[in-house]
Amino acid sequence: MRKSRRSEVSREAGLEIGLILARSLLKSNHLHYGYWPVGLEVHFTNLLAAQENYASLLLSRIPTGVYRVLDVGCGSGQLARMLIDAGRQVDCVSPSPFLNAQARLLLGDRARVFDGPYDEYETSHRYDLILFSESFQYVDPERSIEKSLRLLAAPGYLLICDFFRKDVPGKSPIGGGHLLDRLYRTLGAHPLEIVEDLDLTPETAPTLDLADSLLRDVLHPTIHLGERLLSDRHPLTTRILKCLFHKRIDKIHSKYFTGNRTGEAFRKYKSYRLLLCRTAGEGAAASSEPARSEPLPFDALPPEPRRASMPFHLQLLEDRS
Repeated sequence: MRKSRRSEVSREAGLEIGLILARSLLKSNHLHYGYWPVGLEVHFTNLLAAQENYASLLLSRIPTGVYRVLDVGCGSGQLARMLIDAGRQVDCVSPSPFLNAQARLLLGDRARVFDGPYDEYETSHRYDLILFSESFQYVDPERSIEKSLRLLAAPGYLLICDFFRKDVPGKSPIGGGHLLDRLYRTLGAHPLEIVEDLDLTPETAPTLDLADSLLRDVLHPTIHLGERLLSDRHPLTTRILKCLFHKRIDKIHSKYFTGNRTGEAFRKYKSYRLLLCRTAGEGAAASSEPARSEPLPFDALPPEPRRASMPFHLQLLEDRS
């Protein structure tokens, strides 16, 4: 099996496991990072609230006047459902058969879900906004930008919310993401104007700390106990398996259970961006002012003291508390 094919299978399996856990433990359909503002404890019991914060913030940046939306890499369909509930018409496209099946169950006949990769998607429809929520890292930036420009109405918007690689020394223990500089070069080479560029790295990085804690404090001890049980019941089989797969076992241990995949590493090597771009040209009829969402779950927290240098997106959330 080729490496790219193995990566696709691994990613698909990871998403399926993530959705199963989210639904079983959190009664949630979210499959994205959480947004952790100051005051929200980084704990598993707050993951659903953090993910809802992320979704609410993302939807709050959609400009007024946007009606037709294409959700690229729609996951289980949760963001599409929130968009539809807000009065928008949504189409979804994704290469994942499993997640598309879940999205159809969630959305019913309220949205159309198309199977296949984005670069093969063809339609006569034109969209006011094309959304990439943690799906841009899986597509080719140049081809996807060109594709989006063909599918956008005039004017139209491109909303990308994902993490990117920084051009810094060292090897990141966390994979994924295109080079951030490549993204800016690609956008600059096309008729697109950046309306907003928010750095969400500080607020999303704690998701890695939570994942690392679950891996090392829950999954690793569970695997170790299972290994002890197997060794007690079938000692010869256990020794043979360890001998045959010791390289793979060591690689998994080094990747997931050594405490390297943390928020600190994420902040060092990655940049989580929310970018809203508008097609360049005359007659931008739709307002570029983002629509205001409903109050976020963490608005009930005591407000933090106002700081003159507070980032715009946090200032917006504080103003609404």
